[in-house]
Amino acid sequence: MGRLDGKIAVITGGAGGMGKKHSEFFVREGAKVVVADLDTSDGQKLADELGDNALFIALDVTDPDNWDKVVQKTEETFGPISVLINNAGIVVSQSIADTSLEDYRKTTMINQDGVFLGMKHVLPSMKKAKNGSIINISSIAGIVGAENNIAYIASKFAVRGMTKAAAAEFAQFNIRVNSVHPGTIRTPMTEQEDVRDLVKAMEKEIPMKRIAEPEEISNLVLYLASDESSYSTGAEFVADGGLIQVM
Repeated sequence: MGRLDGKIAVITGGAGGMGKKHSEFFVREGAKVVVADLDTSDGQKLADELGDNALFIALDVTDPDNWDKVVQKTEETFGPISVLINNAGIVVSQSIADTSLEDYRKTTMINQDGVFLGMKHVLPSMKKAKNGSIINISSIAGIVGAENNIAYIASKFAVRGMTKAAAAEFAQFNIRVNSVHPGTIRTPMTEQEDVRDLVKAMEKEIPMKRIAEPEEISNLVLYLASDESSYSTGAEFVADGGLIQVM
């Protein structure tokens, strides 16, 4: 018996990074998973590796028509959606003075509008399923401020508030909505040579003196997708090794 037996999940940005790890964990725990991503090559490769319980669908999270296609194909292949992980996102690290309106809007379109569209478009499918869990991936940057990241921070604060609004509205349909706020995670991006020293310096500031392993975030997301978290909605789940407690 898997912890997600009978669940049908859509994971945006599911082809790489944390999204890939979530996809792998979900299939392992019995879910049928739609890997939704712009990266058609890696997305199809991952779905093939995961087997019959995975399906790749190309998705631009800012395109409502794309969302309609994802919902339709998911229902045709697996059935009504019961889990949505709004994981897709980008970051542009620049000072306010150097941030163009184009970059600001691109960041908020993907990180914020994409979450709105995801919740809006899966709602009818989750109503058919008569239950649902939506997990919106925010960040500790959605709780505390920092320099040189205004667009990212604005979008992640928005995700935090949108989660609470949706939780209040969707509870009547037995649909839960929660946000996850990771700190720094060990990924290929954080291990690149140009940021390695920065990450090491950050580790010293974290009370637990280390950054998160990808599995530690996926385990939290798995818990929220499962019935084990059946009375949790509108909540913020922080996984940062205690960093924001000392900021």
